[in-house]
Amino acid sequence: MGLSVSTAKVDITPSSAAPNPYLGGYGTDDGGREASAATPFAPIYVRAVVLWDGGSPNLLLTADILAFPVALHDAALPRILGLAGWGASDVVLQATHTHNGPVLVETLDPYISYGLTDLTEVTAYGAWLVDRVVEAAQQALAAPQTPVTLDYQVLTQTFAVNRVGLPYNETDVPLLTARGPGGEPVAAIFGYGCHPVAAGLQTLYDGDYPAGACAFVEDSTGAFAMFVQGAGGDQNPRGAASWSLRDQWGDSLGSAVVRGLDTSGRTLTGGISTVVQGLTIPLDIDASPGNLAAVRADYTNRLPNPAGFPPWYRRHAETMIERIDQGQIATGVPSAVQRWTIDGEEPLKIVWASGELVSGYAVYLRAHFGGSQSVWVCGYAGASVCYIPTAEFFPPSMAQGSYEGGWDTDFAGIAGGSMTVYSCLGHFVAGGAGVESTMIDAFTQILDAG
Repeated sequence: MGLSVSTAKVDITPSSAAPNPYLGGYGTDDGGREASAATPFAPIYVRAVVLWDGGSPNLLLTADILAFPVALHDAALPRILGLAGWGASDVVLQATHTHNGPVLVETLDPYISYGLTDLTEVTAYGAWLVDRVVEAAQQALAAPQTPVTLDYQVLTQTFAVNRVGLPYNETDVPLLTARGPGGEPVAAIFGYGCHPVAAGLQTLYDGDYPAGACAFVEDSTGAFAMFVQGAGGDQNPRGAASWSLRDQWGDSLGSAVVRGLDTSGRTLTGGISTVVQGLTIPLDIDASPGNLAAVRADYTNRLPNPAGFPPWYRRHAETMIERIDQGQIATGVPSAVQRWTIDGEEPLKIVWASGELVSGYAVYLRAHFGGSQSVWVCGYAGASVCYIPTAEFFPPSMAQGSYEGGWDTDFAGIAGGSMTVYSCLGHFVAGGAGVESTMIDAFTQILDAG
């Protein structure tokens, strides 16, 4: 039956039908960041593409949200799997990671990150969002299937810069194009590894530069456009954040994709094989009573915030003390990696991690698995799990603390940086049996498997 594609797009902008006044993505003082108007800068969406391989569907679904919280992901995924008898590896749910999307339960923690205590509207919006995610999958399955050919190429953008000074600046723009019988682009699936913070901290809902790029491609070509976030945990857009910068980089990325659609890349013939593998990333936590008492004392000392950290450090310390007192001690973070292989004379392997993957992983995997033409590395898929740093984000490489690594120098043994907003008691293990080797081993296993 060959390859075909069907698509759908569902608006998830908070509205009177599904109110949610709070924007997420930046920590705040008590009370959160509220939308200043009912009209967004641009609507936010769930986008769904079904790639049909000989009649067998595979679903890639993206949402203009910061991340998929565990509770929402675990509510949506079983319903989606039941739509087509899918296995878990046949479906990818990914967040574009906009920082001007709605606050959701758990990710980031609404109380710790924003000081929110009344979550009535946040919870109700989350339930509504789950229905919209399932609706997008249903619509894509039911939409007319267009017979297509697939081709793949890697374009270039240079607006991402490594915000911590490591020698990795993401430039790859992978582009998977589905073309109709006449060679016209039907769907453009493209990515880039860069934080969607070009607009900066605003008070209007928006999908940042990825949404701008999708709009540019759709307006210019009529093809369905989908942005897939890369390994951008330590990559930020160059320039002073503003709405104009959001438009500048969205248009720049979109125009690069439009130019790429004019020429065919490497042909991919299908089939499509998929695999997902769960793992646990170890936290550097000694759960012995004596050590937990010392950790509790550190958090008690952090409560008055003598180091002048942002307000969420105080709320995080308060929450961690409660967890210790209640015996809620997690020594690892459940995570997952996923791979799709699309066959051809030279197959394409697309891999996803379920957290904020830093760019060093993309550099490593491209170097060891055939380069950019052979492997496409993505983060922010599945249920959200924290930043996923490499060993470079810990001593001796970084001795002054590390937001991405999740530690600070006031009490280096407890959570700091990103691990405060992700509500963890400690940071990941840094050494040979730590986060980097755990992730590399998991990626290697699924890449070697197909």
